[in-house]
Amino acid sequence: MTVRLAIAGVAGRMGQALVHAADARTDVKITGAAERAGAAAGGHDIGVLAGLGARGVMVADTVAAAAAGADVWIDFSTPDATTAAVAALPALGVRAAVIGTTGLDAAAEAAIAAAATRMAIVQSGNFSVGVTVLAALVRQAAARLGPAWDIEIVESHHRRKVDAPSGTALMLGEAAAAGRGRTLRDLRLEPREGVTGSRPDGGIGFAVVRGGGIVGEHEVIFAAETETLRFTHQAADRTIFAHGAIEAALWAAGQKPGLYAMQDVLGL
Repeated sequence: MTVRLAIAGVAGRMGQALVHAADARTDVKITGAAERAGAAAGGHDIGVLAGLGARGVMVADTVAAAAAGADVWIDFSTPDATTAAVAALPALGVRAAVIGTTGLDAAAEAAIAAAATRMAIVQSGNFSVGVTVLAALVRQAAARLGPAWDIEIVESHHRRKVDAPSGTALMLGEAAAAGRGRTLRDLRLEPREGVTGSRPDGGIGFAVVRGGGIVGEHEVIFAAETETLRFTHQAADRTIFAHGAIEAALWAAGQKPGLYAMQDVLGL
């Protein structure tokens, strides 16, 4: 069976990566695409935008037009656009959604959770298979290493990224906190500046780098007084996220309503 996809934010870097990744496969087909109203890409063929030649799918400026006939909605756009989309999708007959948008506030998360009572949604801060396995390893390490091991998460991205820490860094922080039987809200340390005093026991700290064209680098550091353990992931190309999102879409198309993560897709 061929799964029909609609892609939000299709003119962006991730949108273009998704078009290329889907175009190379026979088990998925892009049937719709969306950009914000007034965007330069509006009304253009998605294949022409991606340098692939005409594919007969034009960029729409509404969720309803883009989602018509789609099985799965893939969204790596903006918090406001994602919130509006998930509110509309269940009534449009879309069976599932893959959400990779970061920087979501509590209201957006609540909207996604509400939509997940009516459709299957896979939500993740990172759709890389490697990062998903990394999160599982971080959780296991945190569960086995006590609070004497300080946890620091360092992430680096391109200069155009607008949110910090990255969704991936927060996902890794949540994995570490879960390994210690807590939530990230409980353990997250405030950003450091000035005279901060000594580090509190058991907290999880974050450091952020923004510069150039860095696709994505994440390091989780477990530091004790006499030894240090480091887990590192480097993304060389954002196509890894596109391929992971398509695998998530294929999996989600056959699931019952609910809110899922990439760990569920990979059976972790």
